[in-house]
Amino acid sequence: MLKRLSVLWVAVRGDARRLWLALRHPEAPLWLKLGSAGLVLYLISPVDLLPDVIPVLGLVDDLVLIPLAMRWMLNRLPAHLSGQAAKDAGDVVGET
Repeated sequence: MLKRLSVLWVAVRGDARRLWLALRHPEAPLWLKLGSAGLVLYLISPVDLLPDVIPVLGLVDDLVLIPLAMRWMLNRLPAHLSGQAAKDAGDVVGET
């Protein structure tokens, strides 16, 4: 479980930082909070789309679904909230 989380963290740490900052913003929408809670529950849940006992495919679903879901939620944030989160994270992505 710890190895799984560390590999996933390396893959998504930039988006995770932006998502965390967007969640802490006072104007964060409710759907963002619920979606983030759903992602965390899926990550720690023993029930997966593909079971982890399948050697490679068990981790691939987490390494694909979690980053895609995080990016999807970040892309649907209001512009001012996305820009503020990117600015606070030190990214240049949200500032064009």
